[in-house]
Amino acid sequence: MRLCRFDAGAGPRRGLVENGYVVDRDDPAERHPLEEVRLLAPVLPRKFLAIGLNYADHIVESGMEAPEFPVFFNKQITCVVGPDDDVHMPRVSNLLDYEGELAVVIGTRCRHVPEDRADEVIAGYTITNDLSVRDWQVRTPTMTIGKSFDTHGPLGPWLVTGDELDDPHDLRLRTYVNDELRQDSNTGEMIYSCYQQVAHLSKAFTLEPGDVIATGTPAGIGAVRQPFPEGLLKVGDVVRIEIDGIGELRNTVIEEPAGYLASPSDMEAVWAR
Repeated sequence: MRLCRFDAGAGPRRGLVENGYVVDRDDPAERHPLEEVRLLAPVLPRKFLAIGLNYADHIVESGMEAPEFPVFFNKQITCVVGPDDDVHMPRVSNLLDYEGELAVVIGTRCRHVPEDRADEVIAGYTITNDLSVRDWQVRTPTMTIGKSFDTHGPLGPWLVTGDELDDPHDLRLRTYVNDELRQDSNTGEMIYSCYQQVAHLSKAFTLEPGDVIATGTPAGIGAVRQPFPEGLLKVGDVVRIEIDGIGELRNTVIEEPAGYLASPSDMEAVWAR
């Protein structure tokens, strides 16, 4: 199944995407052509976790050493926006970078999940852009602030359940900036698999329905392109991330609007099965 959140003019609703239509999951009689609705972030997490340095080629391009253990950081949930929503060039920095990633969405409240049963607690998969403000990222060891600016956690276009996706570790991932291919890899190149990440995190704390885990980015980030900072994002750039079996996440960079606050209407409820 392909599950979504959408707005057809009456506020956020839960939907099922099939045959070019969005079916209202709370009122199946309501069907809307996909092109006539606004797709929202498919999930509104209470926790948005992300792993760093999880592709060997990205470790090499970053000039870092491979970590001994999985390295996770938090993205504050006010960073979440949906497919086709604008993302902001911050007022306080112009060193904005993209990171195309597969995202895992938790479906069951769980703790101490064995790796070989992790698929049982995963509701499905979506796409995320782990947008990063590079100068703010390196100011603190946790990276959280530089990864958490408002609008810097787009998710979408929908949630694909595991039975439809089949193998989450054999998906081609591509990131384009203004139709220029910047990242081209396969999720099979992860150092720590989706299941290993769920198992590791659940040793420390309870995972809850709707929690998001961004599973890492491959080589090709803007910060390594020369001359620096020409590879970073600019106002007007369109970032498109494609993952086989899921679809496309597309967002345009704009100047941070005056008085912007994360939208209460889009953040009003955690996704539920």
